[in-house]
Amino acid sequence: MHDRELIEPLRNLGRPTVAVVGDFMLDRYVWGDAGRVSPEAPVPVVAAHREETRLGGAGNVAANLATLGAKVSAFGAMGCDEMANSLCQTMQESGVNASGMQACDDRPTIQKIRVMARNQQMLRVDREEIKPLRDTDAEAMLAAICAADWSAIVLSDYGKGTLTPGVIQAVLAEATRRGAPSLVDPKHRDLSRYAGASIVTPNRGEAEVAICDSLSIDEPLDSIEALAVHGESMRQQAGLDSLLITLGAEGMLLLQPNHKPLHLPTAARQVFDVTGAGDTVIATLGMSMAARLPLEMATALANVAAGLAVSKVGTTPVGREELLQHLSAATTVRKVLLGTQAPAPEVSAVESALAVFRNEGLRVVFTNGCFDILHAGHVRYLQEAREMGDVLVIGLNDDDSVRRLKGAERPFNTLEDRAVVLAGLACVDLVIPFSTDTPEGLVQQVQPDVLVKGGDYRGQTVAGAEWVEKNGGEVQFVDLVPGRSTTGLADRIRTGADATSDSSPKSK
Repeated sequence: MHDRELIEPLRNLGRPTVAVVGDFMLDRYVWGDAGRVSPEAPVPVVAAHREETRLGGAGNVAANLATLGAKVSAFGAMGCDEMANSLCQTMQESGVNASGMQACDDRPTIQKIRVMARNQQMLRVDREEIKPLRDTDAEAMLAAICAADWSAIVLSDYGKGTLTPGVIQAVLAEATRRGAPSLVDPKHRDLSRYAGASIVTPNRGEAEVAICDSLSIDEPLDSIEALAVHGESMRQQAGLDSLLITLGAEGMLLLQPNHKPLHLPTAARQVFDVTGAGDTVIATLGMSMAARLPLEMATALANVAAGLAVSKVGTTPVGREELLQHLSAATTVRKVLLGTQAPAPEVSAVESALAVFRNEGLRVVFTNGCFDILHAGHVRYLQEAREMGDVLVIGLNDDDSVRRLKGAERPFNTLEDRAVVLAGLACVDLVIPFSTDTPEGLVQQVQPDVLVKGGDYRGQTVAGAEWVEKNGGEVQFVDLVPGRSTTGLADRIRTGADATSDSSPKSK
């Protein structure tokens, strides 16, 4: 499923009502600098300069749902302590209704305190007491769940005691009675504990343990194919409607009745922190399923959201506008060419696309050219350019500027055709048409970290080079492939010469 197919369904999700039940926590972050080692012990000293409180566990699921635009109600246990007030206040500030939370005098409000320096976690301190929810507290929580308005429910199980077997089955039974989707992020290795759920979302490690226990398998599940075959058997045995296995760097694997296994490759560009990624996945799924999107489409959206989540530090929700911006950037080439009358894209579209890359901290590489009749020289040039950073942006001469550079008979292919072909290359992230004789203005707009030109430009003035270097970037050259050029190809076509007769050194 292409990114462009997800944009309109995401825009039209509306504001479905979603309930979240599970283990709610407070994630507290202490940010500082670690510049020295303690004289008391061989540990770093973190000089704290900022503290931050976020929702963790089931709270992060609820916060993600609220940021996506859902109406969210939270149901879980908390202590009768000061942190309980902080938890409810943080939920309220995040747009989550916390009236269903149960104050329990037999446990503290769960806290995860993380000490951070240079975007790295130095230490974590947990404050919790793990025990099953008392019957009276469970009954009160279930009564609140049954009385609430929701069109989907998410069970976020962190194994802290809120989701006892009785609570799980009562919640799933209520979802079935309503005809509402029920989603489970599991903790326990026996997934039959969640029998009757619409979908369960273990990570790969959890899924492998559950499969091996359930099917008495001894050999490792090294391949996606083996995981799919045995995972489907386990899904049926556990009584689950569908199973979504998150695979980290390998993406996601969706197993459902009467469908072939669906493997979605990872959508992450750069991983900074995997904390809370599973919460983002199930929140996006819950929002999409509450809005009755097809499961394959809901999974594709969750995969994109997970890629954004791991590019951030800590448990940070991924919002609908952020998702839309990311998806729009991935389809900017087609939108620019098909959605505007001008030969060049709107400034706002370019800035929106580039903002996604910048927000992820990616190293942007820029090059430009006519790229008329794409050939091996072009492809090798672009692949080498892409290896100099994380993102490759191409400035593409429009048809009029090609005529001014190459003559009246050029280009052989229109701007739109040339851009579509370039966009089909795996090494190309964004194509921006421009109409001026040089890309100087576009270079300044893109603000690349690396400006790349062909080796034939060594010793010559490169448009935008002075500006790039002045602003902390660098200029690099890529040697061209001898005997590969559009001009040479055109001459061979005209004369009927063989493929070895192209002697032109230029490839762009």
